[in-house]
Amino acid sequence: MELTVRRAMQKDISKILDLLIQVDMVHHIGRPDIFKGPAVKYSAAELEQILKDESTPVFVCTDENDIPLGHAFCIHKQVVDNSVLTDIRTLYIDDICVDEDARENHVGKALYDYVIEYAKDHGFYNVTLNVWTCNDAAIKFYEAMGLTPQKICMEKIIDA
Repeated sequence: MELTVRRAMQKDISKILDLLIQVDMVHHIGRPDIFKGPAVKYSAAELEQILKDESTPVFVCTDENDIPLGHAFCIHKQVVDNSVLTDIRTLYIDDICVDEDARENHVGKALYDYVIEYAKDHGFYNVTLNVWTCNDAAIKFYEAMGLTPQKICMEKIIDA
């Protein structure tokens, strides 16, 4: 399978919406107490605006027919003049998804590698993301890509 990674375009919105449902369902199955299912994070109109914003680049990995097989939503972040934190620029991966029918075809690696090159080309200090502990496959993937924990969010569910 021939893979190409490129910036997402308006013509990709329908497929991105399908992928967002897949992401939500992974989380819903793992944490139905937190995630509704099936649901999408953004509407088509919101996606259209996100795709136009240079500070929120979205990339898709496509097959030889230019059909998206996965996406990576990114956000440019920088804390400036903080009393504790330095002014580093971070590229935050807000969402990454590979279509369940395209897994095991290196789509995730192609997307991740593209995001890393984008970050290097645009002078970012690091790339960060959050991953839910109920998503073992994602954790293993990110570890295989060389990511290490930066911080850990912990919770205590209050019994009613």
